[in-house]
Amino acid sequence: MPAAPAFPPVPDAVRPVRALISLSDKAGLEAAARALHDAGVELVSTGGTRAAIAAYGLPVKDVADLTGFPEMMDGRVKTLHPVVHGGLLGVRDAAEHKAAMEAHGIGPIDIVWIDLYPFESTIAANPGKGAGDFASAVENIDIGGPAMIRSGAKNHGYVAVAVDAASIGEIVDAVKADGATSLALRKRLAARAFARTAAYDAAVSGWFAGQVEDAAPARKSVAGTLAQTLRYGENPHQTGAFYRTGEARPGVAQAEQVQGKELGYNNIADADAAYELVAEFEAPACVIVKHANPCGVAVGRDLAEAYSRALECDAVSAFGGVIAVNRGLTGADARAITDIFTEVVIAPGADDEARAVFAAKKNLRLLLTDGLPDPLAAGEVFRSVGGGFLVQSRDVSRIRPEDLKIVTRRQPTPQEIEDMLFAFTVAKHVKSNAIVYAKDGQTAGIGAGQMNRRDSARIAAIRAREAGEAKGLAHSLAQGSACASEAFFPFADGLIEAAQAGATAIIQPGGSIRDDEVIAAADALNLAMAFTGVRVFRH
Repeated sequence: MPAAPAFPPVPDAVRPVRALISLSDKAGLEAAARALHDAGVELVSTGGTRAAIAAYGLPVKDVADLTGFPEMMDGRVKTLHPVVHGGLLGVRDAAEHKAAMEAHGIGPIDIVWIDLYPFESTIAANPGKGAGDFASAVENIDIGGPAMIRSGAKNHGYVAVAVDAASIGEIVDAVKADGATSLALRKRLAARAFARTAAYDAAVSGWFAGQVEDAAPARKSVAGTLAQTLRYGENPHQTGAFYRTGEARPGVAQAEQVQGKELGYNNIADADAAYELVAEFEAPACVIVKHANPCGVAVGRDLAEAYSRALECDAVSAFGGVIAVNRGLTGADARAITDIFTEVVIAPGADDEARAVFAAKKNLRLLLTDGLPDPLAAGEVFRSVGGGFLVQSRDVSRIRPEDLKIVTRRQPTPQEIEDMLFAFTVAKHVKSNAIVYAKDGQTAGIGAGQMNRRDSARIAAIRAREAGEAKGLAHSLAQGSACASEAFFPFADGLIEAAQAGATAIIQPGGSIRDDEVIAAADALNLAMAFTGVRVFRH
């Protein structure tokens, strides 16, 4: 490790004399370039950026005029030169550095504004693995840009680094106000710059791992862009922030907040859980989530009916919940949804009438997206642990009728098969241990997150009984339902609880050493039971 040299203290204020600018996105370039020129800062640039600045009628020097070398190799080599990096890295007040700069004709560069080649947007637009997509992505891996950003950020004692429009705006404001940049500003910008190059390298390394199909590379980087600083985390004594990754997946991260209070940590987590589940259904569907678990799920002829049926499952828990739907909202839908207090509604659109109805509920957060997430699209999900993180592929399983293995003497009816598949789809999104009763496209009772499956079955039965009472029925809403378990029944007791709740059909992965005992219990109770062969734990 290099020893730290004894450099003199860096100045607080640095009056810039030269700025190097190289941009892919020219938004904001003219105003910033004019402001720097008016402040007496010499402008140096490359390629298209230099041409744009010249077109504004501003004097601008080509970087080749500094280096004495032309841009070459299809633009791959233009700023990788000691004159550029010496101008960025030279410690102005260190005698040896100053002498070297004078001896080699290296002038200081006090501002560097680089936005990097658009690698992230290139791979988002060309996600395939064809030769053309691969070549396009490789050519959009910036080399000189990150090198200049890192050089300037390392030498933040003298250099102000901008990696976005906000950063150059802060530099311009400082120069206009004081004629100089402060050390505090340069430090903030350096931190932002290193975060940007780290995120860029994370995108490149992640993409390359996918190209060679390395599911578990020796090093894995995850990067995000700050979307929102949150008032707090899960609890008021915890800090919180929301970051967007480069994944172009419709959902809460891509949604527009049309109205309502600022989203909280728990709101975002619940909205994501609800939207991912509602996207599983093709018919008009509604999901109500409370504390990361669905408390009601249903399909209907339209969203208003789907919402009403979802609410029937557990109206008590739905109070203050998050609602997700898989169709654009109408005024009638909005009026139905606003009957009770709701924290968040997320949908792929809303008409003017619906927006007007929601507007009367000032605190309700309305999130609108440009589509639904694809439940079958591959991706990764992460979870932090002490000293590390877990990563796994997204659960893209989907059970179809032909995937079912009927293991009981009694065959399920077509309606029972439909109910089983609906219940199992919901169970995939319920925290383990999970038991779901469902009938006719509606959840009847949900038991989530218990330490044993029997208790989950009992809790789901309680919810179903209460839901039946709320409808004025003489029986539980689970009467004649299908029961889904997201993992196998290790004992017959959970299945017996389901039968006592009114279930007539069971769907579960199977695979227990006591499968024969469980099947025998199902036969004794005249239940139909299907094995999926797929476990859908959710921790």
